Amino acid sequence: MNNKFYIETPVYKSHKLNKEHNKSVFYKMECYQPTGSFKIRGMEELCRFHINNGKRDFIASSGGNAGYSLGYIGQKMGVDITVIVPKTTSQFMINKMTNLGTQVEVYGDVWDEAHQYALKISEERGAVYVSPFDDPLLWKGHSTLIDECAKQIPQPDKIIVSVGGGGLLCGVLQGIKRNGWHETTVITTETIGAASFYKSYQAKEIVELDEIKTIATSLGAKKVAEKSLQLAYDLNVTPFMMSDNEAIRASLDFLDEYNVWVEPACGAAISVPYFYPQMIKEDETALVIVCGGVNIPIKNITHQAPNN
Repeated sequence: MNNKFYIETPVYKSHKLNKEHNKSVFYKMECYQPTGSFKIRGMEELCRFHINNGKRDFIASSGGNAGYSLGYIGQKMGVDITVIVPKTTSQFMINKMTNLGTQVEVYGDVWDEAHQYALKISEERGAVYVSPFDDPLLWKGHSTLIDECAKQIPQPDKIIVSVGGGGLLCGVLQGIKRNGWHETTVITTETIGAASFYKSYQAKEIVELDEIKTIATSLGAKKVAEKSLQLAYDLNVTPFMMSDNEAIRASLDFLDEYNVWVEPACGAAISVPYFYPQMIKEDETALVIVCGGVNIPIKNITHQAPNN
């Protein structure tokens, strides 16, 4: 088990944005991971840790990329994976997980109910409970993407990253600290209907949303990990929100630019250089974390795309 299952993803420069806006924008292509998203990094770190401590049974609550990445790592490492998904989870995503041999159980109307049930049965079975985003082992794994960037490009002036539960943000901020990129500003992106980090940052305390109303379902955590807020106040962070339509349009524009489909949750980050280029000065470089995501079939999202 010495070989890594996640890959070192490339960093590409956007020729489109350089030509159209005279901006120096780089993409960290986490969409190229075997599971289509950055989640595999943290899941591998977590599984290796617990397997080394004798654990062989893992239970997660996830309706999307976290469960899929855990299932992939579980298959590679030969351990038992159960993922509890809420009723809102698509059959498309359930099939992706079961194709890996993952046991999938549907419970609850929303993720929070699936989460509580997963905690309960994990305790009963003596299994490892796996959070989609709130675990230091996940953050440690996710932080490796910044270590790679530090070898691939000079320190950027801005890093643009989507925030759901805050797991990726924790990893990015930890990686920034470790690599001494303290002068880099982090722009966090969320859609208006899932802006739990934005509202928490403004309030200077964790704010739990009453509901999630966004097509970018992978951003749909009612509250973010407390650690994400703590780390954010230690560094230069600028929270930002955009509409669902802008996140969708950015995903489709990125498909045109790189022939790669990413979720609207990832489109939230890509939308900043596409639609708000003024946030990047002409003498600055920006690094966009293309976090990926495979949770929505493209035929569904194109039906909801705006005409303009």
